[in-house]
Amino acid sequence: MVTLARTEAGERGLAVRFTTDRALLRQFLERDRLFAAYALCDLDDREFARTRWGVALGGQAPQSLVLEYAGLAPQPVFAMGDAAGVEAVLRDLIRPRAAWVAMSYAVLPAVERLYRVEPGPEMIRMAVDRATFRPHPGLAARMVPGEIGDLNRLYELGFTSWLSASAIEEGVYYGVRVRGTLVAAAGTHVVSREARMAVVGNVLTHREYRGRGFAKVTTSAVTQELLRTCDDVVLNVRADNAPAIAAYRTLGYREHCRFAERLVHRRASTLDGIMAPIRRLFPARKEP
Repeated sequence: MVTLARTEAGERGLAVRFTTDRALLRQFLERDRLFAAYALCDLDDREFARTRWGVALGGQAPQSLVLEYAGLAPQPVFAMGDAAGVEAVLRDLIRPRAAWVAMSYAVLPAVERLYRVEPGPEMIRMAVDRATFRPHPGLAARMVPGEIGDLNRLYELGFTSWLSASAIEEGVYYGVRVRGTLVAAAGTHVVSREARMAVVGNVLTHREYRGRGFAKVTTSAVTQELLRTCDDVVLNVRADNAPAIAAYRTLGYREHCRFAERLVHRRASTLDGIMAPIRRLFPARKEP
């Protein structure tokens, strides 16, 4: 059921509302389930309470969707659909001062009218299923919650992530140890039994042990475990990370789409948003 808020009809006669109607949201997200993987997983009971959803409706049918995930700062935001509808939702309903926004490049100009968008690398969404998966030989062990200390010590050497024991308990993590020390690991960001979808992430090898194929071993083990219950497994990788892309391809992952994932800050005025594309075309000259 559509609830909580409604604005006046905006661009193209769109009505913009909050909604908690999971059936409506799922139907829209399934239009591109691989791109919408995180959002589909967030429809599960465990995650849904942490989310807010705004939709732009043309009649009774959603044309655009914006998801805001609470509890983190800046908040993760996902935008999908018609650019005018995304802009209307971000203008009138979901208005974080700062956020990490995942969006298609077609939506980026609409976001720039409301937010100052920081530069960032192009991202690739890769996906694998049972038909394309090619397991990589090697020994990796399923991790248990009691190993969270070792996992966080490994991640502190890479991307300063910190995880709770529940991340291992609720997800799927595999690691490789050398003489008892955890030197490589891969895991999951989120898993949805209902959507039969999972997102692989937190792949890291200690710098002294890189080049030995450990990332492929751990990612393969995680993927193989997930594909027992999931129809699709996806991951994100930077477009400029050629070694990682090649490694994932050897496991059967294929490129689904390229998208922007950027840190954004709310603009102070409408004029600031109007000037954004002009600044992009004519950047300020640097003094010699």
